Amino acid sequence: MPALPSASGARAARAPHRVALFVPCYVDTLFPEAAKAVVAVLERLGVGVDFPREQTCCGQMHVNTGYQHEAVPLVRNFVRAFAAAETVVAPSASCVALVRDHYAHLAARAEDPALEREVAALVPRVVELTEYLIDHLGVEDVGASFPHAVAFHPTCHSLRMLHVGDRPLRLLRHVRGLRLQELPRSDQCCGFGGTFAVKNADTSAAMLADKVADVIGSRAEVLVAADNSCLMHIGGGLSRQRTGVRTMHLAEVLASTEGSYA
Repeated sequence: MPALPSASGARAARAPHRVALFVPCYVDTLFPEAAKAVVAVLERLGVGVDFPREQTCCGQMHVNTGYQHEAVPLVRNFVRAFAAAETVVAPSASCVALVRDHYAHLAARAEDPALEREVAALVPRVVELTEYLIDHLGVEDVGASFPHAVAFHPTCHSLRMLHVGDRPLRLLRHVRGLRLQELPRSDQCCGFGGTFAVKNADTSAAMLADKVADVIGSRAEVLVAADNSCLMHIGGGLSRQRTGVRTMHLAEVLASTEGSYA
């Protein structure tokens, strides 16, 4: 594996020694390799990783479908699971957005001042992976190697709620051998939207068809994003059309040392 630049190593050494890893329920169930990749990247940078076993769903499915009252117990559990963590890192822009944008409202809805205080203390410590790497560690080159043509899809939550901006692209540009392809209309929604894809199937399918066409037009071998939920949706469309384009979470690319030599 190529050595990390000295500046990256120095910044990593000054970072918090340990972070808590928040693995969304759908990642844990369907895409565990993405979570393992996060651990690989962080440990490569000298960051220790804890995984609180008490964690479970953040409540996004409940909130998105109107069951806000039912989401409150999940907020309580999240706060208990991560209360001791200095920083909570997650490979999901959508789940981090839920925590940062909705937990205060859900705690207020519960009419529990203690919960409101706990949420207010914890929420600023919950960050998406690219935010942690660039803003907290000051690292853009994580020592990855991935010799493939890659297109990046900025998911709606990362783009419009977390405002991660070009952080993912900055990380990808430092991956050795990676050829970054321009994705036409990259800021357009893929059509997933959780239960939106079920309740509005025809509209979702039309949006997906546009996104698949754009991916094909990019001539990428691999489509990368910061949310496995969107990748699952787009990947299904790519697979059904037998395009040969595969999907990978950004963390998996950053963890890769394919083609590198010691």
